[in-house]
Amino acid sequence: MIQPPEILRTAKPRVSCDGSGDIPAALGHPRVFLEIDEKGYVDCGYCDRRFVLIGGPADGASHGALPDVASGASV
Repeated sequence: MIQPPEILRTAKPRVSCDGSGDIPAALGHPRVFLEIDEKGYVDCGYCDRRFVLIGGPADGASHGALPDVASGASV
């Protein structure tokens, strides 16, 4: 499995992503709101950025071994 491009740790289970960071927001993707579920992480469907809930089950895990989980998807 390929390592996700970027992992962001967050204290809130609901996050937003627009693909910006080092680039201006206008060059990213449409803003999407993602919900972290009981797995403790969620991946953005546009840019593959992974959001990990601080203190959740995926916090500190080997993310290369975890499957991709887009918001609303079932595994």
